[in-house]
Amino acid sequence: MNHSGAQRVLIIVQNLPVPFDRRVWLESLALRDAGYDVTVVCPQGRGTRARQVIDGVTILAYRPYAPGGSALGYVAEYAYSFAATALKVARARSAGRFTVMQACNPPEIFWPLARLLRLVDGTHFVFDHHDLSPELYQSRFPSGSRAALRGLRALERWTFRAADKVTSTNESYAAVARTRGGKAADDVTVVRTGPDPERLKPGEPHPDRRRGRSHLVAYIGVMGPQDGVDLALRAAELVVHRYGRHDVAFTFIGSGDCWADLVAERDRLGLQDNVEMPGRLSDEDVIEVLSTADVGLSPDPKNPLNDVSTMNKTMEYMAFGMPVLAFDLRETRVSAEGAAHYVPANDVDLYAKELIELLDDPESRRVMGKRGRQRVEDELAWHYQRDGYVRVFDALAQMERR
Repeated sequence: MNHSGAQRVLIIVQNLPVPFDRRVWLESLALRDAGYDVTVVCPQGRGTRARQVIDGVTILAYRPYAPGGSALGYVAEYAYSFAATALKVARARSAGRFTVMQACNPPEIFWPLARLLRLVDGTHFVFDHHDLSPELYQSRFPSGSRAALRGLRALERWTFRAADKVTSTNESYAAVARTRGGKAADDVTVVRTGPDPERLKPGEPHPDRRRGRSHLVAYIGVMGPQDGVDLALRAAELVVHRYGRHDVAFTFIGSGDCWADLVAERDRLGLQDNVEMPGRLSDEDVIEVLSTADVGLSPDPKNPLNDVSTMNKTMEYMAFGMPVLAFDLRETRVSAEGAAHYVPANDVDLYAKELIELLDDPESRRVMGKRGRQRVEDELAWHYQRDGYVRVFDALAQMERR
């Protein structure tokens, strides 16, 4: 949709396609509703076109390239993504200048485009701060190159310096923007990735999703080295094989760098009949699974990154009125409060035992699920975040008018 006379906004995201990236999609729709002409540049999702307009948002996608999970593989991937993005941006700019460019991390590689657009067109730059890339690198490569870590810190520093405004996903990240990033408090806005309670809400359960068992346990999210899906598999193996709970089905939804390895690990553990790992699913399938599941797993292990990160899956479980089983992380407690049961950091044996206790206690599950849904409706829903997000762009647009 082209808005006559509307100010144009460019959003760049590299690690997920849109609209699969729910945060970026909600941001895009919020800006569209505020009257902006929104263009998103992102990697191409499976079965999508290189150019499409969805709900009034223009999506320009390039073919993804991921040569592998090594440090050199990421360098190659990011170099390719930068070049592909720059080409898409150049083509998009032919329709007119952008008032604001937003870049999302990881990675922090798009600040040169922001500098160039500012130089040529006076475009403002918003950094949408999704992750802590240096800590993310350390969690993926604990004994990785110090030079690579220094490089990531430099990219982060240059991105903060280039940004006019920063939108951070929680208070912990906002503190990083103010301290490590050197941003003034007035230039940093916390915009949580709140779920949309109208779209994400429990529907009728689908008993077939339990695959003939009494209980269904769900995971939804990215499957990378730091996401703890390997720990969830080990817990499932204990539930099924050590404790003999063959009445429990598991469905792990999502994909990522480790998906193929995790499927192989599932098979090695003899869980083919117990754990379904279909990759990414349609919205309809996701809603069916989450409307049927008894417990949602947030198995992210405690480390310097996860402890201060907000996990979208946790709030999505809450939106579906599901109790959450999580390791005890600082920001997970902020998000879930009494909607989650917290297990001491990275204790897989206890995680499995606590899962069984939850499955055998329907009243506790009901109370926790109700608390979670209420918290989403009263505090965490996207519409509570949306206005603050749009105000960041309105302030920059107002500067433009002046």
